[in-house]
Amino acid sequence: MSGLQLMIPPFVACMVLVAMLSYLGLHVIAREVIFVDLSLAQMAALGGLSALLIHVEADSTWAYVFALFATAVGALLFALTRTSPREGRRVPQEAFIGIVYVVASAAAVLVANKVPGGGEAIEKTLTGSILWVTFQPTIIKLAAVYVALGLFH
Repeated sequence: MSGLQLMIPPFVACMVLVAMLSYLGLHVIAREVIFVDLSLAQMAALGGLSALLIHVEADSTWAYVFALFATAVGALLFALTRTSPREGRRVPQEAFIGIVYVVASAAAVLVANKVPGGGEAIEKTLTGSILWVTFQPTIIKLAAVYVALGLFH
């Protein structure tokens, strides 16, 4: 396998990520909730680690579903705590975002402590490598989720 063939899947993954995340990033900036992406990423990591807790394989579809479900729960929390500028609120939404981030981070560490090989799971979650993605199943899943998100949004 040549070097060019080796780099095609990571390049395609980068292009899919750039296409959708730039669009979503503009909406995040327009809504002025800048750190929501970090908090939702922590929720996804917590969901993935929770799947490991019930002995689901790390790279399986079910682990992906757990991560998506945890992310959806976080997004629902943020939607419920959002108020319009006219209503006013003593606690800004950025505070809720920070609280969810810290709680999800702490919960991920606690869950990883109970999972065999949890330290390695956290390391893999934090340092993933885009160079080793493949079309089947990673890029196909990524594209399918972003198409569904694009249709929904």
